[in-house]
Amino acid sequence: MKTLVLVFHPDLKNRSNANAALAKAASAMPGDAVTVRDEYALYPDGRIDVAAEQRLVEEHDRIVLQFPLYWYSAPALLKEWEDQVLAYGWAYGDGGEALNGKELTVALTAGGPASEYQHDDGGATIDEVLAPYRMTARYTHAVWGEPFTVFRSMELADDELAAAGEAYRAFLGR
Repeated sequence: MKTLVLVFHPDLKNRSNANAALAKAASAMPGDAVTVRDEYALYPDGRIDVAAEQRLVEEHDRIVLQFPLYWYSAPALLKEWEDQVLAYGWAYGDGGEALNGKELTVALTAGGPASEYQHDDGGATIDEVLAPYRMTARYTHAVWGEPFTVFRSMELADDELAAAGEAYRAFLGR
């Protein structure tokens, strides 16, 4: 299975220990089964090469959207990527079958602990927070894959980051 990991972090090199560790772990996968792309580094002006992104999606069996959770949502470039790349006639609608049968999932980091994602006091579970991505998979006839989540991402010690990277490699290798 060929996997495409699209990393959406606005400053991966300077402001993200957790997403950088995950991207590094994914890049270290053996062979050419995993392709990792730092989307903010590729498109610092927000101008996405739609044809190139669509071609990459077509060439892979599993698409992993990796990002930090910001205010229960994703960084802006991920939304722009969805709006531009998942176009009518390509991803959905008349003749749009590019994601049909492909696995679509997310790998996300959250600053808070898992206990913050409960129904206590009107809260929401992480699965509920990720509903737009699950629904995107459904709408494009992709297969929604179990998400990979790292909680307390800003507090992790080096050994915990290394363990998260190993767990991510196992996740990607399945």
